[in-house]
Amino acid sequence: MNIEVVSTTSFDDQKPGTSGLRKPVSIFKQPHYTENFIQATFNAIGDNLSGKTLVVGGDGRHFMKDAINIIIQMAAANKVQKLIIGTNGILSTPAVSCIIRKTKAIGGIILTASHNPGGKDGDFGIKYNISNGGPAPESVTNEIYKYTLSINSYKICYDLKDVQIDKVNEFQFDIDDHKFIVEVIDSVEDYVAMVKSIFDFDRLKDLLSSGEFKVIANGMNGVTGPYLKQILCKELNLPESSIINSVPKEDFGGLHPDPNMTYAADFVSLMKEGNYMFGGAFDGDGDRNMLLGQYGFFVNPSDSVAVIAANASCIPFFKEGLKGLARSMPTSAALDQVASALNIPIYEVPTGWKFFGNLMDSGKLSLCGEESFGTGSDHIREKDGIWAFLAWLSILATDKTKSVQTILENHWQTYGRNYFTRYDYESIDCASANLVINNLRKLIAEGELKEVNGHVVQVADDFRYVDPIDKSISEKQGIRIIFEDGSRIIYRLSGTGSEGATIRIYIESFVTDKSKLTEDPQVILKPLIESALQISNLSSITGRTTPTVIT
Repeated sequence: MNIEVVSTTSFDDQKPGTSGLRKPVSIFKQPHYTENFIQATFNAIGDNLSGKTLVVGGDGRHFMKDAINIIIQMAAANKVQKLIIGTNGILSTPAVSCIIRKTKAIGGIILTASHNPGGKDGDFGIKYNISNGGPAPESVTNEIYKYTLSINSYKICYDLKDVQIDKVNEFQFDIDDHKFIVEVIDSVEDYVAMVKSIFDFDRLKDLLSSGEFKVIANGMNGVTGPYLKQILCKELNLPESSIINSVPKEDFGGLHPDPNMTYAADFVSLMKEGNYMFGGAFDGDGDRNMLLGQYGFFVNPSDSVAVIAANASCIPFFKEGLKGLARSMPTSAALDQVASALNIPIYEVPTGWKFFGNLMDSGKLSLCGEESFGTGSDHIREKDGIWAFLAWLSILATDKTKSVQTILENHWQTYGRNYFTRYDYESIDCASANLVINNLRKLIAEGELKEVNGHVVQVADDFRYVDPIDKSISEKQGIRIIFEDGSRIIYRLSGTGSEGATIRIYIESFVTDKSKLTEDPQVILKPLIESALQISNLSSITGRTTPTVIT
């Protein structure tokens, strides 16, 4: 089989964001577009790629199988020794991280746009994970981007087409001067074995065996369905009716695979009926989760990671204790309260799971989370939706009340409550979005912001992160206004959209008054919300009077 060198011209819009390159499917289908980005990724890996193993998989969305075919052809031409691919291309993002680490692969390519819509008119994405199983750091993604701007050719082996990946198998090919292997593996086996080594499945069976404690999991027609079936039905003996939307679909069955109160409203309504004591919904690639208690009681992701940290002793994986805790900067400080009480180090990092990786690899971090429905630990180097679901099941199995709401209310009584909300303004004109942020940066730089609605400003800055391990610096990671009473307003341009720009505003207030711990967050935070909108002048600049999503 012969290698061909194809001439191409560069594209100027292939800069990876927080989690890889995400664009509408139609953009990726342009001639040479996907090939250019894959070759740029291979070029960034460099000579280390030759003779090595790569893991490849995705969430089943439209164009995934076409992209896998391209990757097979180009990996062979770029002297990769072996590709490990999930059956039918299906691998959750947490599973890719797990398999990279287990097989000591040089890295992996994940084909997903995560929580973005799918289908012919939806989004597609390509993300590169490095050898520790985590998302590529900025040093690597910047190198990829550099190559996308200068690329003039790519290597491909067109003779390798239509490799059958619909069942477990192994194929060997002679490509010029080297052998090339494609190993198709069971999509769920390695991940399921991993979570069984983390949690006490016998205890979980005891919780669920009577049938009185009913749970339900919503795969949202993304990648998690096959994993949930194996774990909940085959390992924990629950009926298949305990899982809904369990078949991965190219368009997610018309669902928006973002597990929040807006895009999973039907699931929230189902939980509000009170028939289930615990429920979870998961995004397209399986790294995000939304957890609900009986009658639709919402577990804020910032609170979720704090509760898991406070109850980590019920998870066998943490039997030696927690080495450290971490959260993304916009995430509420609920985790900080637990870290302080337990005398455990706490780290604040920019948004993006890649920033947790160095801390984990250096043995400083056990458990971490982001307010954007991501929770995880150092079992892998990605956030992990099903892991979070099983962690909460473990807590419920240990707690006498078996009530999500009671667990959270008891937690607030112990640690205080960080009331928190996030306002998302999606698909804003880029010029308008940048004007909002630049005006805020100017306001901060002038140093005139001293008080907001009775709250005295303690810190006003544009978050700058210095990695404590490799000393790398990440600038302009979000506008912070921190008040003396612990309240915060954060503004940030998101890097996960595929069109236009998304501005996120995060508002937080810390309350310790035990009589005020069960109020509606929107009521408690209303004065700060109004102040945040007034300070930013967002409505008049963008014309947007209401957010797309409120969390």
